[in-house]
Amino acid sequence: MVQQAEAARRAPLSRDRVLRAAVALADETGIEALSMRRLAQELGVVPMALYKHVANKEELLDGMVDAVVGAIDRPAPGADWHGAVRGRILSARRALLGHPWAARVIRSRSGPTPAVLAYLDSVIGMFRTGGFSVDLTHHAMHALGSRVLGFTQELFDDPPAPGPQPGAEAVAAMAARYPHVAELATAAAHDGDSVVGRGCDDQFEFEFALDVLLDGFERLRRQGWTSAGRPPSGPGTATVPGASC
Repeated sequence: MVQQAEAARRAPLSRDRVLRAAVALADETGIEALSMRRLAQELGVVPMALYKHVANKEELLDGMVDAVVGAIDRPAPGADWHGAVRGRILSARRALLGHPWAARVIRSRSGPTPAVLAYLDSVIGMFRTGGFSVDLTHHAMHALGSRVLGFTQELFDDPPAPGPQPGAEAVAAMAARYPHVAELATAAAHDGDSVVGRGCDDQFEFEFALDVLLDGFERLRRQGWTSAGRPPSGPGTATVPGASC
């Protein structure tokens, strides 16, 4: 095993090897601990050797995003648009959950990387070949938001630290003031490990929302929905046929 590790460290340096090592290091230590110096140590090279393959840390992060997104499964040939989009998004979710730092890095980029663009292009293509107009596809992508890449904002935020549990009197007072919140909060057995909400199953909640959206998109497609007939967005705003946003 030691010999294998040494052989790996002596292997010729390449961009692919640098990116794979960076992804593994971020998985192991967290993205905050990743630095060019630390990565060079991991690879057994001097830091300057890395700059032959990545110009700077920002380019390194872009490459790491592309390495993760490039591993997302492609849809099975011949799948209908609904199954293809759903499968692609759930595969993206698995890929990003396997690299907890990836969603945060994706959000930090100034623009989509090549692999992210290719992924988005494929999802848009699934809608278009499934009979969606450009107009409806545009709004469907807006509705999906970050969910198209398998994550939601709250999913990757750190859950708040649990505070002291309120007493029965405080719980009763809160229930009297906010009865619907209390009803919803006590509807399920709570699990402190969930980050969507205590008591929520993250995967179930993600798939529930995804299925609601996809079913809604299909209903609009069948209706031949267009944005041209939507109401104005505010006082004094005219409806412009064909406007995209």
